Amino acid sequence: MPTSRITNPENVEIEIQSVDGVTIVVLTGELDTNKSRAVQANVLPLVAARGKMIIDLSRVSYMSSAGLRFLLSLYRHTSNQDGVLILVGLADEIRETMEVTGFLDFFTACATMQDAMEKVGAVAE
Repeated sequence: MPTSRITNPENVEIEIQSVDGVTIVVLTGELDTNKSRAVQANVLPLVAARGKMIIDLSRVSYMSSAGLRFLLSLYRHTSNQDGVLILVGLADEIRETMEVTGFLDFFTACATMQDAMEKVGAVAE
């Protein structure tokens, strides 16, 4: 799948690509209540049975509780499909919030895209 970019009305950019059978979603912007809904509407349909997905959050500067709910919903959809979900590039503040709330326990988080690709058994280009 070629790279596609979606800039939704909420001004969140969503870049989607497939590399070695892994769906990579790069989010850019702030994930507040309205923006999280728009991102969820575009990302949840990408979950496939036994699929592998990496969400790159390195360009996300802020995440509200709605953003955390989106991630949890994505985790549940992926788990129900026997898939793999990895988060990449969590900002320190977002990582800390996820640790304190217990959300981080649900996810595999990697510092770099290379680490995430290795974790899912793919090789980054």
